[in-house]
Amino acid sequence: MTDELTPETPDEDEQPIKQRKNGLYPGVSDELAENMKGGWADTELHDLQPVEQAPNAARRRAALSARFPGERLVIPAGNLKTRSNDTEYAFRASTEYVYLTGDQTDDSVLVLEPTKDGHEATIHRLPRSNRENGEFWLDGMGELWVGRRHSLDEAEALLGVPCKDVRELAGALKEATGPVRVVRGHDAGIEAALTDKVTAERDEELRVFLSEARAVKDAFEIGELQKAVDSTVRGFEDVVKVLEKAEATSERYIEGTFFLRARVEGNDVGYGSICAAGPHATTLHWVRNNGEVRSGDLLLLDAGVETHTLYTADVTRTLPVNGRYTDLQRTIYDAVYEAQEAGIAAVKPGAAYRDFHDAAQRVLTEKLVEWGLVEGPVERVLELGLQRRWTLHGTGHMLGLDVHDCAAARTEHYVNGTLEPGMVLTVEPGLYFQADDLTVPEEYRGIGVRIEDDILVTDDGNRNLSAALPRRSDEVEAWMAGLLGK
Repeated sequence: MTDELTPETPDEDEQPIKQRKNGLYPGVSDELAENMKGGWADTELHDLQPVEQAPNAARRRAALSARFPGERLVIPAGNLKTRSNDTEYAFRASTEYVYLTGDQTDDSVLVLEPTKDGHEATIHRLPRSNRENGEFWLDGMGELWVGRRHSLDEAEALLGVPCKDVRELAGALKEATGPVRVVRGHDAGIEAALTDKVTAERDEELRVFLSEARAVKDAFEIGELQKAVDSTVRGFEDVVKVLEKAEATSERYIEGTFFLRARVEGNDVGYGSICAAGPHATTLHWVRNNGEVRSGDLLLLDAGVETHTLYTADVTRTLPVNGRYTDLQRTIYDAVYEAQEAGIAAVKPGAAYRDFHDAAQRVLTEKLVEWGLVEGPVERVLELGLQRRWTLHGTGHMLGLDVHDCAAARTEHYVNGTLEPGMVLTVEPGLYFQADDLTVPEEYRGIGVRIEDDILVTDDGNRNLSAALPRRSDEVEAWMAGLLGK
């Protein structure tokens, strides 16, 4: 990583330029500064077409406007976060901002100004780097260092929303009057400018509304989720093909293999990939991925590709590393499969959201009683929640721009709500026998199984978006054998 130049102190009327303390150049000569101002081609882009989600974003802004008439609404994209010293994490715009704009640019802010007819939307964002004051080549965030960004006119054409310089926004918000709401947690500077104008309760109402608005997906969103799932399926195939190399190295080979697919076909992984081999499969969110991969063990792979528009898949398969389940592994796997089948069957419009969870838990509880691991009857076990020692988690969640989408929604709207066409959720039962669990026979210990698919609620039932990835144990074995040429 190269070292920025160190400029002389800028004039008072110029934007201050960030610089490293120990840059190798002590300053910039007048001649070099003048030279860098000119000799650059005009790169303005013309005849740009709106991004695909622009009309959907406009409809979402209209719904937001109708919900909060007469109020100024501020939705930041967020800022870069420092990873170490002067290096930053890869930027991921806030879900609320992306949902309402289709844009992913750091430091940007959507503002809905109230009018007599609703709201006027403006996106405030950074313009092209200034070449007169040297910002574009002297500032560590100048375009010469981090790449070209769209001009305000270009962004306006792409997003279908008027765009202004975000550097003027904080001052304007400080002077603004009237009721204001802001989505918190993404831009400390914007929040500071509004500190005496907002309340936590009112801001939470805005966040909750935007969370609930995402529950039912439109056709564009469903298409993006299908793209995410399709890429994820190919990522799982990639992993199966390299299992022998993973055995020679570690779970990280699996993580890296899937990540390659995510970066080639999408933006990133939608969450930290869980590449849990052997007893690590009993840890729900095992993301260290530094363990051994051994023949005879199971690999629990929970991973999802995030598309360029930031919609993510969330799929899990539990695979025999050597391609064949042992008798006990198959027994446990088939029990989870049967539970998932019951859960998926319960996903339909008009059903209670909780129905798929209850259906899957009942099957798993019946198996645990049948195996003698917990004393029945089944109704008693369910009433006391005793099965949770081995089932541990809920059976699914909403899916979309966030892997756990709609998380801020009201309980009565989410887990106590009713399924509607257009909702997308995961169905992911599991059984986990910890390596140190003395309440189960020794042969069970260290086995963890989860099967997860992404399910779209349709008008007449549901559609499994990840159906291309085999689930039944015999189908999994045949699929793996085909990929490995066995």
